[in-house]
Amino acid sequence: MRYVSTRGVAPVLGFGDTLLAGLAADGGLYVPEMWPTLAPGGVGDPGNYVATALEVMSPFVGGAIAPGAFADLVREAYATFESDEVTPLVDLGDGLHLLELFHGPTLAFKDVALQLVGRLFDHELGRRGERVTIVGATSGDTGSAAIDACRDRDSMDIVILHPADRVSEVQRRQMTTVQSANVHNVAVEGTFDDCQDLVKAMFADVAFRQRMRLSAVNSINWARVMAQVVYYVVAAERLGGRRAPIAFSVPTGNFGNAFAGHVARLMGLDIPQLVVASNSNDIVTRFFESGTMTLGEVVPTLSPSMDIQLSSNLERLLFELLDRDGAAVSALLDDFRATGTTVLDPVLHATLGDAWSGARFHDGEVMRCIADEADRSGVVLDPHSAVGLLAARRCRRDPSVPMVALATAHPAKFPDAVESATGVRPGLPERLGDLLDRPERCTRLPNDLAAIQAHVESCVA
Repeated sequence: MRYVSTRGVAPVLGFGDTLLAGLAADGGLYVPEMWPTLAPGGVGDPGNYVATALEVMSPFVGGAIAPGAFADLVREAYATFESDEVTPLVDLGDGLHLLELFHGPTLAFKDVALQLVGRLFDHELGRRGERVTIVGATSGDTGSAAIDACRDRDSMDIVILHPADRVSEVQRRQMTTVQSANVHNVAVEGTFDDCQDLVKAMFADVAFRQRMRLSAVNSINWARVMAQVVYYVVAAERLGGRRAPIAFSVPTGNFGNAFAGHVARLMGLDIPQLVVASNSNDIVTRFFESGTMTLGEVVPTLSPSMDIQLSSNLERLLFELLDRDGAAVSALLDDFRATGTTVLDPVLHATLGDAWSGARFHDGEVMRCIADEADRSGVVLDPHSAVGLLAARRCRRDPSVPMVALATAHPAKFPDAVESATGVRPGLPERLGDLLDRPERCTRLPNDLAAIQAHVESCVA
């Protein structure tokens, strides 16, 4: 398997180089040269997470890692999850299900990919005898999951940027209380989009990128998306099989999780409807409604991991819509950057058709959903998962098709919102019971590229 950039200029790479590169040299995102096809019946035990993960991901890895070694990495990654099912399904009745993706070490869906990606990095760097500096931006959950996956590894330093005062206390402390020498946290005085732009700018500075040996674990890294495809296939296996129709509702910010669902569809899973669920920061929902992307101000909400206006992984979908024409993708995104708005050709927008839906919900609706679901089923939702469930109920078109809403975070990561909605404060698991008492390590810096780059250099000196 080889990988091409969505901008069409960067060199074609194998899996190992794609993993370590993260962002392509031309500013694009790597995608496979072709999409493999899922076997209709699967292999082994249907719904067995590790067996399905090996089958789904092996074509993307190709011959870059020996099959036995890759199997060991996958088994080790998912042994860190508290549920034997890794991503258990909860039946909410009437064909509606909740896919719980938060049973990993940091209580968020990012663990599903990053527990594997950290091990892939370590394996590939160890094989090459190399060391890298991982830089990443987080709106809350990616940072803690990446830090947990990369902490104490000899082959890497990791520097995570988060928007100052715009993540929950639990999210922040899961990052800043890690005392490992190779872990560095930066609170940027700005938004998540500012953090993401700073990371992209560091990668675009070729001399800095090469000197620091930069790599990325954000969802711009293909391996993140690859690992997320698995739970769509597993859910289908548990609810009727790979050729039976199944719909999904995905709370989304950076669009990586939703694009992973589209990849499962491109590989042959029968997904007649993918619902993109947004909070008040609804640029992705507006794109599916009208084909227009227009930048606005980021509005702080109770679901901060979705407080994003620049959804990087939408570029991968645009690449597919534009018949993999990298020059056309570049032109469209250059126009978007220059003017703050761009409009997809109406004919292309029409091709999205019924396969995609979008819905947005404000904080008041989210709070009512958390309260109502706790009363109705006893299931306690975090605000992001509530957005996904609201969209599943509003947008579901065919009641005969199972609808799966993705639950992306444990309610204890957002205790203030959940307590306000339900009157009960959700507790952290016992292993994190003292989190709020642990000492923190974090540097607060302005939204300034030179200051961030100087700090990164000081971290790895």
